[in-house]
Amino acid sequence: MKLSVRVLPVILVLVLALLSCRIETGSPAKTTPVPAATSAPQINTSSSVITQQDALITLYERVAPGVVTIRVLTDQGDGLGSGFVIDKEGHIVTNYHVVEGVTDLEVDFQSGYKVRGEVVATDIDSDLAVLKVDAPADQLYPLVFGDSDQVKVGQTVIAIGNPFGLNGTMTVGIVSSMGRTLESFRQSSSGAYFTAGGIIQTDTAINPGNSGGPLLNLQGEVIGVNRAIETSNFTATGEPTNSGIGFAISSNIIQRVVPHLIADGKYDYPYLGISSTEDISLLQAEALGLPQTTGVYVHVVTPGSPADKAGLRGGTQSTSIAGLSAGGDLLIAIDGQELQTFSDMLNYLFANKSPGDKVVFTVLRDDKTIEVELTLDKRP
Repeated sequence: MKLSVRVLPVILVLVLALLSCRIETGSPAKTTPVPAATSAPQINTSSSVITQQDALITLYERVAPGVVTIRVLTDQGDGLGSGFVIDKEGHIVTNYHVVEGVTDLEVDFQSGYKVRGEVVATDIDSDLAVLKVDAPADQLYPLVFGDSDQVKVGQTVIAIGNPFGLNGTMTVGIVSSMGRTLESFRQSSSGAYFTAGGIIQTDTAINPGNSGGPLLNLQGEVIGVNRAIETSNFTATGEPTNSGIGFAISSNIIQRVVPHLIADGKYDYPYLGISSTEDISLLQAEALGLPQTTGVYVHVVTPGSPADKAGLRGGTQSTSIAGLSAGGDLLIAIDGQELQTFSDMLNYLFANKSPGDKVVFTVLRDDKTIEVELTLDKRP
């Protein structure tokens, strides 16, 4: 939705790279031996360290059988991704970009069992896909979803997947931030990309081949699906490598979307019809004549959209900043909940609303506070 279309005020130096299935080149990845230590380090044998270690071992042994390797063949070549089993019917969740353009698909289980799979449905907005395999019941170990609304910054998380084809790899890190947004694969009529919300940021080491694999909490519950990394580091063959900034689709988004993909073959996201930036800088607020730097400033309203029908206003007056127009509405709350950034609004809509639902915005317009009610549509 143009709710989902953001105007990017700066050019990112870092490259946002999908953890897409690795295109095989036939050359093995190079590794660097670790030099021997001159003296043996002292080992911490405290009970807390041993307890956490045992917990991670137990978690891996319990969860890893439910994580699969996905081998794909496309017109561009072959590649690898990850996925995980969600039920005894053989449904598997992965990323859309793992299976995009697939002509042949193989699913490999930890036991060594291999089977061909089919794509049930895909969601280009959140980069999700559901696969189906005809596999024996003793090969299917469904993973359990956790509540991503309960996830806290700083908590320990685990990724299991197939980075660079190293199947069954486990890495550990923390949640770095919540409520991030990324570009989706859906384009608007203007050519800009809609936005995917409900994204977890983590420093857990994830790399190409981790795409579609689970991000887990210490209870072994899936709280996200690993999707992308932001990096400026690349291998000799041009593949992006981990830099400590990774992104995963939150489990509550997945749990809303996947049942619809299985039942209906699609999921419709709520559509508002505005363009905005992520946040408002002090310089932008001064140029726009805004009394505050929090809220969602409406740059553009799409003609005929729900926002347009409800009378929301975009900017029309030139300012001292090129490309920034004053006179637009400032959305400061939605259904009574304060909005500080664009992500706040997007995450609220994705978590709580569907096409056809009504929302009430608290709007700051011409130094006055008004309320605007509108009915959401579905993304075009």
